[in-house]
Amino acid sequence: MQRILSNRGWSAALVAMVCLAGAAAVIAQRNGAAPPSPEAHHAQELSEAFRSVAKHALPSIVSIETRGKAVRMAREFNLPFDDESLPEFFRNDPQLRQFFRRLPQQPQQLPPTRGMGSGFIIDASGVIMTNTHVVADADEVKVRLHDGREFVATDIKTDPRSDVAILRIGADDLKPLRLGDSDAVEIADWVLAIGSPFGLDLTVTAGIISAKGRGPGIADREDFLQTDAAINPGNSGGPLLNLRGEVIGINTAISTRSGAYDGVGFAIPSNMARWVADQLIEKGQVQRAYLGVSLQPVDTQLSKQFNVPVGQGTIVNQVMPGSPAEAAGIEVGDVIVDFASEKVTSPRNLQGIVERLQIDKPYRMTVLRDGKREQVSVTLREMPQNYTARALLGGEEQAQPDEPQPDESKFEDFGIEVQDLTPEIAQRLGAGKDVQGVVVTSVEATSPAQRAGIRPGDVIQMVGTSKVTSVDDFETALEDVSVEDGVLLFVRTGNLVRFLVVGG
Repeated sequence: MQRILSNRGWSAALVAMVCLAGAAAVIAQRNGAAPPSPEAHHAQELSEAFRSVAKHALPSIVSIETRGKAVRMAREFNLPFDDESLPEFFRNDPQLRQFFRRLPQQPQQLPPTRGMGSGFIIDASGVIMTNTHVVADADEVKVRLHDGREFVATDIKTDPRSDVAILRIGADDLKPLRLGDSDAVEIADWVLAIGSPFGLDLTVTAGIISAKGRGPGIADREDFLQTDAAINPGNSGGPLLNLRGEVIGINTAISTRSGAYDGVGFAIPSNMARWVADQLIEKGQVQRAYLGVSLQPVDTQLSKQFNVPVGQGTIVNQVMPGSPAEAAGIEVGDVIVDFASEKVTSPRNLQGIVERLQIDKPYRMTVLRDGKREQVSVTLREMPQNYTARALLGGEEQAQPDEPQPDESKFEDFGIEVQDLTPEIAQRLGAGKDVQGVVVTSVEATSPAQRAGIRPGDVIQMVGTSKVTSVDDFETALEDVSVEDGVLLFVRTGNLVRFLVVGG
């Protein structure tokens, strides 16, 4: 409760505070202790803030124990166990003969698998939030509350794409935690992580937000908060809290060389988790809208080629057949700078915008095409269950081209040799027989092409905005550009496509 004091009241209060501080200092000196410094006072305030958040949150944190199915293991040896049927080498060794006799005649059963993790209550009716990887494929999920009560979870719903899961328990007197606004979190904000690392229930660690928007490649949907609050195995699914006691993330993963805490942990932002949880609770699954493109960030070199500031927009380098993007006329090389009145800053940012929009509803997007801004209307559809960025990009093992053919051409400024791409070569390279371009047959060491990341077997499909279907096309397209200024190429490696700049 706040109190408003008059000027006279403030003066009296100030005098009283000075007198009390002086008395405290005198008492401290008499007891042999130094008077508290301003720095110590601030540290004590921070300690009290941590204490307050922990007291508020601990009753809402749960420990999760999972049990999997017992695994039946077939016998590795399928031999009749009599001396005459054993191979001579085994039969002549008494110890080996006894070993085979003692082998059980029936398949063995391994003990049930066990796992552990954390979670937190988000609704007093018994709804708990955790990670999908904590509860996935478990036959039984046991939840232990702060007060020691244990319950078997029911109605478990998971979303593997985001790694968010919800489950229910039938318990009374539950205290939910409030989900905060993860978008409002700033780098260097203090945070607390609470969970059950190594099975040690209700462990509290402190740290700061180290970074935002991380994508270490451990989930399909990534926009992680990074923190240096200690996170270890068993912390997964527990909350990351701000100093107001609000959940701003779900502790999910660590980056480590030792298998334990190395100072880099990741948490799913609460805004993403809330959106996923709401759908799991209401529909039992998550419905996402999708555009159907593969995207590339605007780095320093590409920003010069596309005349777009770094960190503004994202480049389309592939359009999925039959997708909303194809229907809308989106082209490879388009730079999407705005979608549904929201600024686009990166591929992950655009993905986050699109997936939460309404399905079968048209939206306006702004693209830069050949240096000009164009408005495009696109109607989003529901994302297929088997659709992921990785599936779109492929990832097949790449073959190498055959020995150089007589019609290959050498481009010394680039440091590469190329030849026409035939349907047969394209198919062997994993690019698809309908792909057009020129195939790189060799790359000189330390050349501009090698520094840019080009390697034998890559298919060059565009120079700038000019499509390439033959060595002659490639040579013509290079007439008006120079390696010194930097040359924009659209390159395919198997099913993986990207823009890159050679030279500059």
